[in-house]
Amino acid sequence: MARVAVLKTSPATVVEDYDRLLELARAKDFLSPKRQTCLKINISWHHYYPACSTTPWQLEGVVKALIAAGHVPQNLFATHNKTVVVDDRVGEKNNGHWAVEEKYHLPTMHLNDADTEWVRYEPKGKMLVLDQVYPQGIYIPKFLVGKDVIQLPTMKTHVFTTITGAMKNAFGGLLHTHRHWTHSVIHETLVDLLLISREIHPGLFAVMDGSIAGDGPGPRAMVPHIKNYILASGDWVALDAVAAKMMGFDPLSLSFIRLAHERGLGVGDLSQVEVVGEDLSRINFNFQGNRNTLASRGQKLIYHGFLHPLEKFLLRSPIVGWSYIASRLYHDLYWYNVVGKRRVKKVLETEWGHLLSSYVRSSGIRETSP
Repeated sequence: MARVAVLKTSPATVVEDYDRLLELARAKDFLSPKRQTCLKINISWHHYYPACSTTPWQLEGVVKALIAAGHVPQNLFATHNKTVVVDDRVGEKNNGHWAVEEKYHLPTMHLNDADTEWVRYEPKGKMLVLDQVYPQGIYIPKFLVGKDVIQLPTMKTHVFTTITGAMKNAFGGLLHTHRHWTHSVIHETLVDLLLISREIHPGLFAVMDGSIAGDGPGPRAMVPHIKNYILASGDWVALDAVAAKMMGFDPLSLSFIRLAHERGLGVGDLSQVEVVGEDLSRINFNFQGNRNTLASRGQKLIYHGFLHPLEKFLLRSPIVGWSYIASRLYHDLYWYNVVGKRRVKKVLETEWGHLLSSYVRSSGIRETSP
């Protein structure tokens, strides 16, 4: 039976609560102090936006708990990835990660830097779609192979997968900047990546921050809700299933969870999951998760609508730059300034916002634009 730990937390206790969370989730059964560990940070936007990216208290809480369990900071790699529309180095600062990395002297790895070595990987298990999407071969960062990995997602909904969690967080690290080629088959892609992760990592774990959870057209344009929960598990599928249930969704109705469960890559059936710490039956955020932005409507028309026959021409040909420009204009120039900043300001006035500011101030960082 899979085990997922869920705890109620607060800004005053959250860093220490992560230590108890990892103990309840039996992290020591999945992670070894003798191995190097990748702390896979999620940066869904280079701006700070609530519920969008790994929180600094999430990163610090996990690092402190690991050090207390015998891990040495030199073996804990803060691992980032960028996308064609998200600058991970700017996001690393604006989201307070840099302050934690400096405080604990963590080595960092930016997977999409020019010097990253990508190696062709031949999966031992059968792929659902990746071998078809990338007929020239599946390439992954050599750096990840042989290391334990801890996924650090936040609790939020997503325009393509309904919810996003541990399985979706691996998407950013394992695939290169052409990962958008898989969006039309994203559920099957996440299952393929979970299989690859189980093959290349000796230990897998995941820690989700739901101090502030996002509902709506994620991963960037959600409405933030303060929920004060944190979760952890050695089973990514079970963690995502529990998070989905907390947000108000039937886990097995989500294709990526159901497919992973059916293939024996994790447990998506909550009747086979032991939830410790909190009573799951008392938690339901009643999130909708089915809203779209103008940008996501356009994407869905290309991936699943009447523009689908033109997908390769629009997104895999030399004219693809139009989509990057359109995304930056919509999200960074329009949406963040017209809608997002008001929501950020509201959260910054809360205790969670004050905690975020302490991480930003501690390193003398001010929010910058990419």
